[in-house]
Amino acid sequence: MSTIAIHNPAASHHDDHSHAHHKETFLTKYVFSQDHKMIAKQFLITGIIMGVIAMGISILFRIQLAYPDESFPLLEVLLGKFAPEGRLDSNFYLSLVTIHGTIMVFFVLTAGLSGTFSNLLIPLQLGARDMASPFMNMLSYWFFFTASVIMLSTFFIETQPAGAGWTIYPPLSALPQAMPGSGLGMTMWLISMVLFVASSLMGGINYVSTVLNMRTKGMDLWKMPLTIWAFFLTAIVGILSFPVLVAAVVLLIFDRSFGTSFYLSDIVIQGQVLPNEGGSPVLWQHLFWFLGHPEVYIVLMPALGITSEVIATNSRKPIFGYHAMVYSLIGITVLSFIVWGHHMFVTGMNPFLGGVFMITTLIIAVPSAVKTFNYLATLWRGNIRFTPAMLFAIGLVSFFISGGLTGIFLGNAALDINLHDTYFVVAHFHLVMGSAAIFGMLSGIYHWFPKMFGRMMNAKLGYLHFWLTFISAYLVFFPMHFMGLDGVPRRYYAFTEFESMAEWLSVNKFITWAAILGAVAQAAFLYNFFYSIFFGKKATQNPWESTTLEWTTPVEHLHGNWPGEIPTVYRWPYDYSKPGHETDFIMQTTPHSQTMSSNLAHDFEGNEEAERIQSKWDTEHNNINNTEEVK
Repeated sequence: MSTIAIHNPAASHHDDHSHAHHKETFLTKYVFSQDHKMIAKQFLITGIIMGVIAMGISILFRIQLAYPDESFPLLEVLLGKFAPEGRLDSNFYLSLVTIHGTIMVFFVLTAGLSGTFSNLLIPLQLGARDMASPFMNMLSYWFFFTASVIMLSTFFIETQPAGAGWTIYPPLSALPQAMPGSGLGMTMWLISMVLFVASSLMGGINYVSTVLNMRTKGMDLWKMPLTIWAFFLTAIVGILSFPVLVAAVVLLIFDRSFGTSFYLSDIVIQGQVLPNEGGSPVLWQHLFWFLGHPEVYIVLMPALGITSEVIATNSRKPIFGYHAMVYSLIGITVLSFIVWGHHMFVTGMNPFLGGVFMITTLIIAVPSAVKTFNYLATLWRGNIRFTPAMLFAIGLVSFFISGGLTGIFLGNAALDINLHDTYFVVAHFHLVMGSAAIFGMLSGIYHWFPKMFGRMMNAKLGYLHFWLTFISAYLVFFPMHFMGLDGVPRRYYAFTEFESMAEWLSVNKFITWAAILGAVAQAAFLYNFFYSIFFGKKATQNPWESTTLEWTTPVEHLHGNWPGEIPTVYRWPYDYSKPGHETDFIMQTTPHSQTMSSNLAHDFEGNEEAERIQSKWDTEHNNINNTEEVK
């Protein structure tokens, strides 16, 4: 087993790169690769496949909601006994909702953002040959892949997949006999999630170790791109919160298999009184949401970091308020651990405790608002390049604002009691977490595709993909706010039996067709992505004229990233459109001695060598001016 290689930042500058030349087989290069760039591609392609499956699942249950009394023979062909006579079985409907949520939250957004971009960018943007432990990095992917296979295989068992909702609340998850989705499918869900958490922990420890120990010469913390800050803090959140879910799952397995009563008490099933006493399902909620709310930011923070990089690059401006952006990420990291109770306002918690969670929930809006303001200030009067990546980054800002505003409603305990478990909640988290994070991921794919595959994606298909996806996302989720305000509950199989809710059937049809439009839009992306890998226009070394280190590596990949010495870093990552410089960007690897005409006073704070060079240049420049005045 490989050991974790921990390097001093200065030492890593001269790191031996002889390992770049060892002979690789197909298996070691493409399957069991220890190269962070290949592992990033594995995470990305697996995440895309899982995303397509989750999207297909959502179309199935949207058709049920739009046409609850109609029969579709094709459904019986596809799903067999789970869609008798062409109509979804009501229990299977709950399983579809459960697996859709689980795949999207954990297997698409977490893998597509942290798994892909942390792996790709941390070594490249920090100036490292690879991750701290390449072997553990490889294990992280294969644990994730195994978890994905187990989760999907629940569709092929005799009963059905887990059906207790993606939050897996007891008693449905704690009693195998409660419903068809509480049996083997539930057990497989739990096994899959434990493997997923193991994967996330191995990845997170690797990311933190690499950021702290393997930065190149000159790369101090305040010269790191905001992407790296986001990935670093996300990894810390994951390391601290994911083990709590494992502890909760272990207790749940005890309740399911060994007759304990951690989450069960006073249960009657089909007239039979169960012996369980003393447990509480609210305990599960506390343990689950202690992970569940940080998970929102495990998904969002990498997307926000990617957006910072893409917006600065394509606005041709320095990011507005770099230090404020870092401190807001740190604030989100800390506060994310003390807001989980806002998911539980209706559990009967003490009103004083509810007030505490309400205050912390509203406070966490402050660092989020800082980020939004800084994005808008960066865009303001920028020389904007509307690349597909830039459009998706701006789309994230739009969803972050519109979805975040509804969070103020739900963060207020008095309002949340009325809106809880209605479609208002579905609309809120699908905009602020689902759509925003997906748009951040897509922005990153379009922006770093040339670095991953050495080719360019088709921009026109990218524009088509953006506009169809952006429009359909709002058409799907915005009307749900009004359904929620009218009291329409979540997770219901059909609303036709309730006269007060039947009036929303036409809206459900509209939402379903908008969702189908969104699904069709992804066909443009999938074609563009996979076609461009093999036949796209060949990329130049720095196609976006960015300033960060990853664009100094060769287009052709090599294990070790740089063929010679790792470059030294001299400046922060956002030197765009600097007055006095001949081009509108300066690479981080450009010494200040080469940019005398554009250097500013704050460039030399704490840098004695740069101050000495600038002082010498100022003296020579003044002497020349004085001589010209005498003449």
